[in-house]
Amino acid sequence: MSEADVKAWLAANLPQWKFEDGWIRRTYKTASWKGTLMVINTVGHLAEAAWHHPDITASYAWVEVRLVTHSAKGITAKDLQLAKKIEAKNEAFQKQLRG
Repeated sequence: MSEADVKAWLAANLPQWKFEDGWIRRTYKTASWKGTLMVINTVGHLAEAAWHHPDITASYAWVEVRLVTHSAKGITAKDLQLAKKIEAKNEAFQKQLRG
């Protein structure tokens, strides 16, 4: 996918995700280390089920998820589909927290 196609798709479907340095990425804020671990484990489960593995960077109250298809040397539908699944789980989790 071209950079313009990726940016347009993200803007229309996942505006919280950004295309930077050849990756699509999203940083999730959490309330604590426990919340951070929950995000990491959820992303890990979804990634394993999709057989597509992101780079994850974490600190006490945030998690950054970065996706690229290494074999294609760029962003593919596989990255966008996994990002969409990750975002859906995050939205469901946030709704639960709000009650």
